[in-house]
Amino acid sequence: MRLTRTVLAAVTVGAALVGVSACSGSAGGASSASSGTFTFWDPYPQFDKSSGWARLVSSCGTKAGVTVKRTAYDTTDLGNKALLAAQQGNAPDVMLVDNPVVSTLVQAGILNKMGDIGVATNVVQSNIIGAGTVDGSAYGIPIGANTLALYYNKSVLDAAHVDPASIKDWNSLTAALRKVRGAGKKGITFSAIGTEEGSFQFLPWFWGAKADLNHLDSAEGTAALALWKGWVSAGLAPNDVLSNTQTTSWQEFATGQYAFGENGTWQLANAKKAGFPYGVISIPARAGGAAPAPTGGEFATVPVQKDSARYKTDAALVSCLTSDANLLSTDSTLSYIGPTGVVQSQQVDKAPELKPWVDAVAAARGRTSDGLNTRYPFISEQLWTAVQAALSGGKDPASALAAAQKAADNHKN
Repeated sequence: MRLTRTVLAAVTVGAALVGVSACSGSAGGASSASSGTFTFWDPYPQFDKSSGWARLVSSCGTKAGVTVKRTAYDTTDLGNKALLAAQQGNAPDVMLVDNPVVSTLVQAGILNKMGDIGVATNVVQSNIIGAGTVDGSAYGIPIGANTLALYYNKSVLDAAHVDPASIKDWNSLTAALRKVRGAGKKGITFSAIGTEEGSFQFLPWFWGAKADLNHLDSAEGTAALALWKGWVSAGLAPNDVLSNTQTTSWQEFATGQYAFGENGTWQLANAKKAGFPYGVISIPARAGGAAPAPTGGEFATVPVQKDSARYKTDAALVSCLTSDANLLSTDSTLSYIGPTGVVQSQQVDKAPELKPWVDAVAAARGRTSDGLNTRYPFISEQLWTAVQAALSGGKDPASALAAAQKAADNHKN
């Protein structure tokens, strides 16, 4: 989940439903089926017309016998425009959206089921497709996934006589952090900022304790928050995690002073430039094994159109973008892990260092899972608020999560 790809978009697009009149107008939506031009929206404004991504989109149109008009928006802006365009009857033919936003758009009634337009999703890993599945039906297909793991500085661990392979659970990780601090270096850095990024980074520890987002104040959830609080209180993690974004957290790790940094696949290129030997391990679950980390990444979706004859070409465009060959190219560009076993194997063959990330994605889960769907943004806000309260010393972990659950219950009612 890069900085701009947060589930806050879901909050914003939901709010956009209020007070929007169904007036006529143009939002760059679909043209008539006879024109041979199909519209495509994505959240990648960083890729201009000369980029490999833009050329791929264009080539998929050529293969389908049409011209694709691509428009790139900021993630939040895209969600707002999607709802407005749907109300005005000129939604794009194909649209890439951040995976937690899919359920919000489904609730608004503007997305087609993939099965209804003839796009197969059975080859996608079930935990990845789950982020775009509502009531058992997939409303999109992922072009890739990213998630979180622990980067480590081999030099720092060597100096502290810590073998990264010895880190199997929370206790062994905490013991490693103490050894590192005893050797004069710093322990672990992460993002606990009061935004979706804070929740995103806390979820592996929360889920790794076997906690459930429907019950924020469980003993398991409290244990996860107590772990983070204990690290900060003991100086094993810095106080500035409270204000760290994933970017600033990475910058701390890149100083070479920290043993561990929680971050995502999108930092791989930066890791290679860090100037010190590094490695990657899965975030450990409380009792051992890999903790489930949240999935990030976009889904290709097909908005509802007045002219259903367009769906055949829409399906061809989506199928082209998500073919094995094109996924391999796209996911390499975006630092994503492929959503299918075939693509993942090809990625590891080309770059063996991706193996820990493939394992992390295999253990990951969608943020809107557990039946939360459109409730996730509010639940997430209560979670990051609790994390902030506990780490700042405003409340103890149990009280912070009790307040979060109370707010969630009141919102539900």
